[in-house]
Amino acid sequence: MNVIKFWYKNARPQSLPQSILPATAAFVTSTSNPNFVWWLGLLSIAGVGLEHLSINLFDDYFDYRVKKSDFRDRLAHKGIRARIHKCRYLVSGQTTPNKLLVACLVTGGTAALSGFIILYFRGVTVFYIAAAAALIGVMYSGPPLKLSYRGLGEATIGLMFGPLSMVGVYFSSCGQIDPSVLFISIPVGLLVANIIYVHSIMDYEPDLAVGKVTLAVALKTKPAMIAALAIILTATYISIVAGIIFGSLSPYYLLTMATIPIAIRLFYLMVQFVKNPERQFDPEWWLGPFGDFENIKKIGIGWFMVRWITARNLLSFFCLIIMLTVIVFKN
Repeated sequence: MNVIKFWYKNARPQSLPQSILPATAAFVTSTSNPNFVWWLGLLSIAGVGLEHLSINLFDDYFDYRVKKSDFRDRLAHKGIRARIHKCRYLVSGQTTPNKLLVACLVTGGTAALSGFIILYFRGVTVFYIAAAAALIGVMYSGPPLKLSYRGLGEATIGLMFGPLSMVGVYFSSCGQIDPSVLFISIPVGLLVANIIYVHSIMDYEPDLAVGKVTLAVALKTKPAMIAALAIILTATYISIVAGIIFGSLSPYYLLTMATIPIAIRLFYLMVQFVKNPERQFDPEWWLGPFGDFENIKKIGIGWFMVRWITARNLLSFFCLIIMLTVIVFKN
C-alpha cells in the first residue's frame, strides 16, 4: 500500500482533472444514448486516469534521462526563474530510474487491461483509439519522436485528453460516436492544451536552457507567446458557437460562456508574468479551489501555481457546465 501511495503521489495526481473531467463530460453526454452501458463507461474513465498518471511518470523518466532533473535548481541558483521540485523523489535518491520505469510500465499496463476488457465488448475500434493515445502519450517526451521537445507537446496533450479521450469514452459507453461529442471535444482539447501552454510560457527559460522546444520556445518572443494564448482562448469559445451554428450542439451550451471571466483573468495573469515575473498574485475566490496556497507560497512556487491552477480551473468549470447542461436540459 505504501508503494502505491508513493508512486501515486509522484505521478502528479493534482493534474488529473485535465483528463478525468473531459472523460467524465463525455460519459455524461453518452447517458442519453440507448446503447449506454454505465460500467463500461466508468471503466474507460479509470483507464484514462491511469494512462494520464503513467504518462506523467514517463515524462519524469525521460526528462531525467535527458538531463538530471536537478538542473532546475541549478538554473535557479544562476538567477534564472525556474519552477523547482520536479522529480525531487529521483534527485533525492528515494528511488531509482529503473524503479521509475517499472512504475511507468505497471501503471500503463493496468490502463491497458481496462482497455482490453472494453475491447471484448465494443470491438476493435476501442483498440485503435487507445493505442493511438498510448503511443503519442509515451512519445510526448520519449524517443524517437519526443514531441514535447519539438514544439508539439501542447497539441499532443490537447488531442489526447480532448478528442481521443472523449470519443474513446463515448464509444466505450455506447459502441458508437455522436457528432455532439466531437464538437464538445474540440474546445475541451483546446483548454487542456492551454494548461500545458501556460506551463511552457512560465518554463520558457529552463526549457530553452535544456534544449526543450515547447511552443513557447518555438515562438521565441513574449508578444508572440501572448498572442498565441489569446488565439487558443478565443478559439475555445468560437468552437462552441460553431457547433451550435452547425446544429450539432444545443444553444444551451452557450452557458459555457460563463467561464470567460476566468479566461480573461488567466490572460491578465500571463500578461503580467511576461512583463514582470517577480510580481506576486494571490488567487481570487471566484477562480475556484487552489488547495493550501499559503503552503505553496512558502515553498516558492506560488508565482507558478496561481497561473497553472487558474488554467486547470478554467477547464474544470468548462467541463462541469457541459455536464450540467446535459443533465438539466437533456442536451
